[in-house]
Amino acid sequence: MFLHRIHLNTRCREARRDLADPYQMHSTLCRAFSTNDRKCPESEFLWRLEPESDSEGCPRVLVQSRSLPDWSRIENSAWLSKAPDPPVDLEKRLLADSLQTGRVFRFRLRANPCVTRNGKRLGLLQTEQQEAWIDRKGREQCGFSLPRFASFGLNEEQVSHCHVNISQERRLQGMQRSGNNLTVYSVLYEGMLTISDPNEFRQALQNGIGHGKALGLGLLSVLPLS
Repeated sequence: MFLHRIHLNTRCREARRDLADPYQMHSTLCRAFSTNDRKCPESEFLWRLEPESDSEGCPRVLVQSRSLPDWSRIENSAWLSKAPDPPVDLEKRLLADSLQTGRVFRFRLRANPCVTRNGKRLGLLQTEQQEAWIDRKGREQCGFSLPRFASFGLNEEQVSHCHVNISQERRLQGMQRSGNNLTVYSVLYEGMLTISDPNEFRQALQNGIGHGKALGLGLLSVLPLS
């Protein structure tokens, strides 16, 4: 896997369009992983629009891919504000020897916390529900646990909560290829996690977490703590 950091030029009309519509952003990024005889595979990459910009105010996009892209295939030299940073080989930098039980990482994840009821996907809007969602995903499916702290409820009973920062709550809107408009509620999770199952954790890194990956959701990025 490879990690790429790119910055978009807001003077470019196509870049402004992509920043406003995550489906358009995904479509543009797909072109960097496609060739004349090969379409971009569905699971080829994950991406996330970062809350930070560069020193010139250009929006930053993080892309994690299974193969190396060719950014020239986007065919719009003005789309990027500058040449992309050199890719990071995650297999060598992270996956080779860092995924061990008990290893602690800082993490960032933009995701769509939701539940499915009566065949419909419903966004979770309360902070407690959003905390429970990432805690459950980590423990049951993704091979990590979050730090916990104890507090007291209304009845003075001790309650255990996971410790995670939740911010950047927003609705993502985009138009699918079918022409349907789609709205997804997303939040930005940040904090620390501890690996509990290295194999499940690797799968979460490679495949992402939750729904809405074409909308820039699901990318779990981590930084080891010494």
